[in-house]
Amino acid sequence: MGSLHEGHFSIVKRALSENEQVIISIYVNPTQFNNKNDLNKYPRNVEADVDKLRHYNNLFIYAPSDKDLYNEVISKKYDLDDLDKVLEGKFRPGHFSGVATIVHKLFDIFKPVNAYFGEKDFQQLCVIKTMVKKLDINVNIISCKTIRESDGLAMSSRNNLMDEEERISAGEINKFMIKAKKLYKDNKIDKIQSSIIDELNKLKNFKLEYFEIDNLSKYSSELKDEGDRIFIACWIGKTRIIDNIPLK
Repeated sequence: MGSLHEGHFSIVKRALSENEQVIISIYVNPTQFNNKNDLNKYPRNVEADVDKLRHYNNLFIYAPSDKDLYNEVISKKYDLDDLDKVLEGKFRPGHFSGVATIVHKLFDIFKPVNAYFGEKDFQQLCVIKTMVKKLDINVNIISCKTIRESDGLAMSSRNNLMDEEERISAGEINKFMIKAKKLYKDNKIDKIQSSIIDELNKLKNFKLEYFEIDNLSKYSSELKDEGDRIFIACWIGKTRIIDNIPLK
């Protein structure tokens, strides 16, 4: 959705290394926002993004307007099993219908052989895999590892919205996920979640939405075993952060 950073570039580089031609879409999709304020303040700078991509060869940039993609800015309804009812789906009703709608539109327009998505939005990745299977779309969905800042915070366009104190608190999130991963071998999941949540709530400017250990495969018959992962969503000041790590 633009405001490109090294996390995005890692996906572009991988796609270019595995394909003769690559299309990158830059578009802040309104149908996946259930909060208009979040949509309005989402960082946008298409000109700067295009400049950052100029030195890549065999790259086509698609930066549409709403009118290019929507007659009416509304989502379609998709059968996503129960994937859209948990975690992000629970806190952001309608979000994944918007995600599925725009990805389906892009697949229809370009008919890619391979499509690359970051694991930072792991539930979104699973939603897209499920949609592709349900609709029998002929495309390979390829997942790319999360790229992190030096303190472990997952790279995100939203990170620049935080002030210095908030950014310090945000940098602690990954440390607690790693701690939970170490506890995972010898402790019950409920005990781990309770202990980590207590510690997270001591962070400054922090408000938790969820901290859960789960396997998204159980919510969709179209997914292979994705394995247990830690999922977190929280607010640092006025900035919403999501992240996850695998427990394998």
